[in-house]
Amino acid sequence: MAASIPITDQLSNAESIRHQLEADATAEAGELFLRLVADYFAATAREEMPVSAPPSVPELIRRFAEPLPLQGKPLEAIAERLAREVIPDSNHLTHPMYLGHQVSAPLPAAVWTESLISALNNSVAVREMSPAATAIEHQVIHWMTDLLGFGPDAGGTLTSGGTEATFTALLAARAAVLPDSWQRGVGASPPVLVCGEHAHYAVSRAAGELGLGLDHVAAIPSRNYRMDTGALAARLGELRQSGTPVMAVVATAGSTATGSFDDLAAIGRLCDEYGLWLHVDAAHGASALLSARHRERVRGIERARSVAWDPHKMMLLPLSAGMVLVRSERDLEAAYAQRAPYLFHGGDEYVWDQGVRSFACSRRTDVIKLWVALQRYGADGIGALYDYLCDLAEALYHRIEAHSQFVALHAPESNILCFRWVGTRPQGDVELDRINLELRQRYNATGAGWITTTVLEGVRVLRVTIMNPRTTEAHLDRLLDGLSQVAAGLR
Repeated sequence: MAASIPITDQLSNAESIRHQLEADATAEAGELFLRLVADYFAATAREEMPVSAPPSVPELIRRFAEPLPLQGKPLEAIAERLAREVIPDSNHLTHPMYLGHQVSAPLPAAVWTESLISALNNSVAVREMSPAATAIEHQVIHWMTDLLGFGPDAGGTLTSGGTEATFTALLAARAAVLPDSWQRGVGASPPVLVCGEHAHYAVSRAAGELGLGLDHVAAIPSRNYRMDTGALAARLGELRQSGTPVMAVVATAGSTATGSFDDLAAIGRLCDEYGLWLHVDAAHGASALLSARHRERVRGIERARSVAWDPHKMMLLPLSAGMVLVRSERDLEAAYAQRAPYLFHGGDEYVWDQGVRSFACSRRTDVIKLWVALQRYGADGIGALYDYLCDLAEALYHRIEAHSQFVALHAPESNILCFRWVGTRPQGDVELDRINLELRQRYNATGAGWITTTVLEGVRVLRVTIMNPRTTEAHLDRLLDGLSQVAAGLR
């Protein structure tokens, strides 16, 4: 039997750690990490490092394969190791040549706010656990529902992202269509969930999570990468005639693959006609509401009963910051039928608790960084950045249209563009799929830039998402030149 540690030694160890905690709480200690971030911002602005060129996965695994630390180290040593072993081999989203996934180069003021959010460590599920942040979240939600054109009964809550937002919205839709489903389940013949063929995988994931099953997802074909409203009308008519209930229709505003916007006004009219719940997955595209030039793309969004919106996408916040917004807050509260008497006590005082309408209980006060970003840059300022990123996608499109080696798959509706290297080959050459896939891999490996790839209409394409205000048209020229140089070795 192991000998017990004398209580005096335990107290001595705890006292030592307490002294370290107080030392780590000083401005001098915080300066170590603040300097890391500021230097990182400066280095990526100067393009002093590859966009992303990490060692192999096995090498990185070996680097961090070490015993559990039993004794602490000085903060200076830890900061130095972060600078040497972590930062260089990360993806550098603040580098102007990062043109990859839908994750932003975050707004600096929001980045600095993260340390305050962590220091406060309030959980915004319950008002008494987050007094100020709860008030801020309710105000920010009011701003956003007002932008959507919702009325005074609207509400919402922050989420981890669009996937959770869409899940929560469809949970509310299920509660509306099947009020007893929380207690009794969805039964042997669940309702159908209707969406476009280019809907985010969050929709099919929600269908599985909610017990509907993928067999009860009706995918509507697209036209020009948008849901075909004629096909939607026909399918809704067929479902009604067969007596098949529909839980919700999901439209997309800013699709993942192409950034395309469904015709929300037309889809909304159909949902009104059939008495159906309309959810708009606007995780990427709802930020167009901040732009006087682009808000027309989400015309009709006010017809939705629920909307998913990710400020960590086109509002350029650090991960994570999503939102689910509903035309009637009661719909959202109906999504969660549980009661927790140790938290949600009922009564007027507790009407502010966000946990009654939120999937998560232990939830960071991420709304503070959204509030800070709006205070610092203003809705008009963030809208101007939205315009700028869309303008860059348009500029890239025109360059590709004039280029002999590339073909654009679509005109951009936002900041996303898909194109294909063809060289002198026929566009339908199946070998081009292999070349375009390898082209992306080899180009990214150079560290000169970073893009993604997808499949559209059965062919492999290159995909660019412009999420960094540091990117300029000169960087777009470098992208095409770099891709052309790499492609020359693949023919």
